[in-house]
Amino acid sequence: MLSTKKQLQMPIKSYLAHPHSGKKEALIQEILNLENCEVIPAKNEELLVVVTDTSDDIADKKLTEQIEAIDSLKLLALVSGFNTPINK
Repeated sequence: MLSTKKQLQMPIKSYLAHPHSGKKEALIQEILNLENCEVIPAKNEELLVVVTDTSDDIADKKLTEQIEAIDSLKLLALVSGFNTPINK
């Protein structure tokens, strides 16, 4: 019998997020309010590392759009992205 498992892609990406001046804490809170995001703030810079982990490319695109729409965000730069196959 042939396996009918379906392989899906699970996008995992990391970004550098630069807040507007004086808005680092606000940006942290706004990103933490989104699902599938982790934030690692730099201790000596106005900079955040944001890691996203979504179920598929559609969810990834939607999440990226939500992050880019945050008012306290000045710049979002993709550092690394890859798809991890998951079996279903």
